[in-house]
Amino acid sequence: MVTKLRSKYFLGRQHGTFSIVARCPKTLALGVCVASRSIAVGSVVPHVEPGLGALAVQGYTNFFFGVNGLRLLRESYSPQEVVEILLRNDDLREMRQITIIDFSGRKVAFTGRKTLEWKGHIIGEDYVAAGNLLASNRVLEEMAKAFEESRGEWLAERLMSALEAGERAGGDRRGSRSAALLVAEKEPIHESRPIINLRVDLHEEPVKELRRIFEAYKSWLDLYR
Repeated sequence: MVTKLRSKYFLGRQHGTFSIVARCPKTLALGVCVASRSIAVGSVVPHVEPGLGALAVQGYTNFFFGVNGLRLLRESYSPQEVVEILLRNDDLREMRQITIIDFSGRKVAFTGRKTLEWKGHIIGEDYVAAGNLLASNRVLEEMAKAFEESRGEWLAERLMSALEAGERAGGDRRGSRSAALLVAEKEPIHESRPIINLRVDLHEEPVKELRRIFEAYKSWLDLYR
């Protein structure tokens, strides 16, 4: 049963968020990279499961939409069907922004009419970039450009580059405070950490801090490659 958002328990101030969900057609890795004015964005917006799909649920986000979205993909619903089911009985659907990509490359994006300007999404080859309350449309354009120009590189690196490009283009128009990177390889690099899950929950420069952590994490991973 899809959890419906209800009243005061989930409502709060809407914070701007920009993200990209993507896959690697060669390795079938899946990932999400996101930044937001909200704190601890990594705890609610990004969702990923190896060999299945990656989702970002933002705007007036609902953590359970991510949980149920992955479950519906697991039950063989298409990304388009997943979004339709999640939003079917949602009174706040027009405040949502949802993007999904599955392991086969099927993609979908929904940007509600009441999400805050500037808002929108770009669907490209093996990725979907989306955002709301952004400085301008350039945020997503630069993210898409960075992702496309890094074709052939490791998916985690491509996602980080796209997020950094969006931040340089203005990102959240009020500034970001948190960021996160989730990547699920089809074959885990190390059994103890099957998913790359890096978060900056509160920082003056969260994207820059996420890059610092990512570089340290890459050094750790090199020991197991």
